[in-house]
Amino acid sequence: MAQMQISSKAAPVSFRSVSKVFGKDVVAVDNIDLDVESGKLVTLLGPSGCGKTTTLRMIAGLEMATTGQILIGDKDVTILPATDRDVSMVFQSYALFPHLSVLENVSYGLGFSGFPKAEARDRARAGLDLVGLQGYDDRLPSELSGGQQQRVAVARALVLEPQVLLFDEPLSNLDAKLRRQVREDIRAIQQDLGLTVVYVTHDQEEALAVSDEIVVMRNAAVAQTGSPRELYDAPVDRFVADFIGEANIVPCDIVSVDGDLAEIVIDSYRYRLPSRGLTVGPASLAVRPSRLIIGVEDGFAATIAKATYVGIHMEYTLETAFGSIFAVQEDVDNPLQIGQSVAVGLASTGPVLIPGG
Repeated sequence: MAQMQISSKAAPVSFRSVSKVFGKDVVAVDNIDLDVESGKLVTLLGPSGCGKTTTLRMIAGLEMATTGQILIGDKDVTILPATDRDVSMVFQSYALFPHLSVLENVSYGLGFSGFPKAEARDRARAGLDLVGLQGYDDRLPSELSGGQQQRVAVARALVLEPQVLLFDEPLSNLDAKLRRQVREDIRAIQQDLGLTVVYVTHDQEEALAVSDEIVVMRNAAVAQTGSPRELYDAPVDRFVADFIGEANIVPCDIVSVDGDLAEIVIDSYRYRLPSRGLTVGPASLAVRPSRLIIGVEDGFAATIAKATYVGIHMEYTLETAFGSIFAVQEDVDNPLQIGQSVAVGLASTGPVLIPGG
């Protein structure tokens, strides 16, 4: 990827007890605290209607907070309009001008920022170099692929050298292969330039791939914040476990706790793992499909209900005394048969206890 001399003015973002209420009683964001470190990419992740896009729009100044305080760097921007905030936003729809060339689209904002035409043109070309579109200056957006249009939108935002760069579902209009390529480009640019980026998506894989930190939102509030690995390996509850990647939620009983270790029973199968502050009694176990081991000697009983070959692994749906579970196994040469009875155990690491039986 081409390098260019775009300086980073990256700044942190802070929310202090911020709420957003539409009308009389529609609470879109409910009293959240949020800290985005300078030079980091933080993703707001959650289902539709959870408040993530409203949160992003409050950073941009496209929505105003009802209560609370928003800081960019050490500046209180809570009541500032979008034009007075040093942020740039890349929209889901790209928002390119169809009648302007690629170069004109990228340089458009620079003209409003007071740059002379020649300098704006040079900076726009440098921005196109950075996103791998050198030589595309005179093309119209209609002559570009979806991935190329998205790169133009990124270049247009980058050349303004914002303190904070915002992405609103930037890959949702791209096919799977392009999504992977463009998200890698966005991550590389962010890291190379040390940009502060706040990124909104509902795609868990996308969030895990690009983020320094993920903020999982639910019902207008923050459910959990952490690194991708922290959220994947140690979800705080059933919602986060099931939303960050796929997870089986298995009922279990904690039969003893010794220090930080708990012994649990699933059916008649016993297993030891960190207690995570839980005590003896009913609980739930979050288990990733790849952490179920089919064919052990002393596991809990299950029956193969579905078997699907997907190329690099087998996918199995298993029926148990406590319901259906989903497992992934790498052995594609010796597939298990529908109706086959098996014993299922747990990998030595990966399963985690969460509250609730």
